[in-house]
Amino acid sequence: MSTATITETTQFLTFTLADEVFAVEIGRVKEVLEYTALTKVPRTPIAMCGVINLRGSVVPVMDMRVKFGMSQSDRTVNTCIIIIEVTVDENKVVLGAMADSVKEVMSLDPGQVDPPPKIGTSLRTDFIRGMGRQGDHFIIILDADRAFSESELERAMELGAGNQGKAA
Repeated sequence: MSTATITETTQFLTFTLADEVFAVEIGRVKEVLEYTALTKVPRTPIAMCGVINLRGSVVPVMDMRVKFGMSQSDRTVNTCIIIIEVTVDENKVVLGAMADSVKEVMSLDPGQVDPPPKIGTSLRTDFIRGMGRQGDHFIIILDADRAFSESELERAMELGAGNQGKAA
């Protein structure tokens, strides 16, 4: 989804990874959980740090710091798992995105959102929906459907087989 489609004020859940602030459209967020113990699944992508049991459903959890090439950090009292829904080939997949902390739900007007940066052809930015501006700071707005690779989402679908479409 490009910034051209952001034509009205939209609400986002903002969260932190290291010193950066990221956002995901609030309509994709099912809930925010305190960090809990994860069950590591062998032979999964490095960013997939394990799975949790969410009311009887297996939900894969991605470490967003590792996903975005940041250093892994120690878990703190603020570490949380954001349960989001993404779409893969018209199938809904529920997964957890581990973040350092959740900040707030905020509204951004179209005039506060710039297009993703053009960094060149070798670096992927297609997972960035736009750059929100709040004062002098930028908020990296993620495109939830593109933030995860096809192989990660396929593995998530395999792990949560039979759980797609269930309410989280």
